[in-house]
Amino acid sequence: MPLLLSPVEARILGTLMEKARTVPDSYPLSLNTLMLGCNQKSSREPTMNLSEGEIATALERLLSLGLARQSSSSRVARYEHNFQRGVGVPEQSAVLLGLLMLRGPQTSAELRLNAERWYRFADISSVEGFLEELQERPEHKGGALAVKLPRAPGAREQRWAHLLCGPVSATAWPTQGSESAGATADNALAERVARLERELAELQETVQRLCTELGVSSTHQ
Repeated sequence: MPLLLSPVEARILGTLMEKARTVPDSYPLSLNTLMLGCNQKSSREPTMNLSEGEIATALERLLSLGLARQSSSSRVARYEHNFQRGVGVPEQSAVLLGLLMLRGPQTSAELRLNAERWYRFADISSVEGFLEELQERPEHKGGALAVKLPRAPGAREQRWAHLLCGPVSATAWPTQGSESAGATADNALAERVARLERELAELQETVQRLCTELGVSSTHQ
């Protein structure tokens, strides 16, 4: 039977997968830290404003599906993903699906760039190879987990989307395909700025967590 997640469940899984790789010192995540990660304004498409209650409810289902686990090594409940083993895909495929869950449809080139802090793919062709495997995943293993969307008008490359929340409509997501060729440099600059904002947000989360545990006020508040 194909795996079908809600958008909230997909956001939680993607966030747990991201933080496991980018801020391992603060992983597994407490419910509050997980909420902050899910509601980030950077590196999220679409952005969400989830409550702890919504996240707790979604976590219960992920735990029952074996896609998340609760850590018992802390007085505060902490959570970690079990995505790769639970879904039965290699690490590279799990990374690509995690990025698609967090950031929406992306081209192979965008996925390779965005995966830099998660996993370093040798080249774009290797990214496409794993995406094609996800698209051609046999029914006896649960069916396809990714799909290559039709080329948008004016776009040079096709984008990929995950199927963990069901079928995807190509028109439901904005595309940059209609932009002029001169926007390429602007896009590259915007991506670098977004990456710096992402790293800053992650550092702030870590500082806030440490200050909370130590019982002191953080300097950036």
